[in-house]
Amino acid sequence: MNNYTKPILPPATIGILGGGQLGQMMALVAKEMGYKVGVLDPTPDAPAAQVADFQIIADYDDESAMKQLAEKSDVLTYEFENVDQKAIKKVSDTTYIPQPLSELEITSNRNKEKGFLQSIGAPVTDYSPVNNTDDLLKAYQKISTPAILKTAEGGYDGHGQFDINNEDDLKEAIKHLDGIEWIYERKQPFVQEVSIMVDRDVSGKVIVFPLSENIHKDHILHTSIVPARTDESVHKNAEQIAENIASEMKLVGVLGIEFFLMEDGRLLVNELAPRPHNSGHYTIEACNVSQFKAHILSICNLSLPDIKLIDNAVMVNLLGDNLTLGLNELFNHPNWNFHDYGNKHQRKMGHITVTGSSIDQLLQDVKLFR
Repeated sequence: MNNYTKPILPPATIGILGGGQLGQMMALVAKEMGYKVGVLDPTPDAPAAQVADFQIIADYDDESAMKQLAEKSDVLTYEFENVDQKAIKKVSDTTYIPQPLSELEITSNRNKEKGFLQSIGAPVTDYSPVNNTDDLLKAYQKISTPAILKTAEGGYDGHGQFDINNEDDLKEAIKHLDGIEWIYERKQPFVQEVSIMVDRDVSGKVIVFPLSENIHKDHILHTSIVPARTDESVHKNAEQIAENIASEMKLVGVLGIEFFLMEDGRLLVNELAPRPHNSGHYTIEACNVSQFKAHILSICNLSLPDIKLIDNAVMVNLLGDNLTLGLNELFNHPNWNFHDYGNKHQRKMGHITVTGSSIDQLLQDVKLFR
């Protein structure tokens, strides 16, 4: 059913694999448009399930549960890239899955992702696949240091990675190879981390959201500033790279692209995320169409509008106890757009977005969390 191109209209049912905050914000948009929403997630009352019509409580690799969701859904999507590809392939005859399986295959493995990016001429850092000690020693000799060793699959927010700055780091990393696949990457002396959201519909139309400047703390996104405070040429280059990736991947739905901005103005693609992205949350208030609505429109074979930035924006993540701090201060900040995900014990509990003309003033408005 993956060649289906007829518009999927409300009150059709959208099935979402994953019940976290990204799924929740997809579901909220879908419900607003009149769709029904079903969620598969192992956690009872997961954030997306709190606003969905039904939840199937099961592990993501439970083929029977995935088939059940597929049978109840007119279209199936996912909120993260590490879903079971074999299970998705099996249910592709049961329901419409607009996002090509190749999209998951590429983005769920860092070596495949870098290889794909290189093959289409997108700029990336030097890298080498690592499967054993021999590979790691060769990569160390070829690429040298400083470098970073990451698991090829899985891992997030700094988990599953080692900094390699000298032979002692190398010896320590060898102890942890564990027979799994890794990627050895040259660490780049970037001056800024930026990201961009791109969407493509089944007709091939590509839309690109404004470039976001991102500030991380302890490997976790803390603040996004839009538009990114950099040269216009960087914005245009990021848009061109994004359009190329979307077209070559035959993307359907939203894709997040993370970049390193170098001192000389070059951009290097760091990572791809075939779904809505944390750094794109600002689009809910600051753009004419949010990344979540754009995703729903494209997977339902509906037309995508051109994207406009209505206001400059700053988004700050609420991590852990910062959610309570935000709630306690909400009365004093009527300009805050406050989002509570309903997470019970997660690192990302919510976010706040402020919009306006002066980025300096917007940063001042959320200084409580800096």
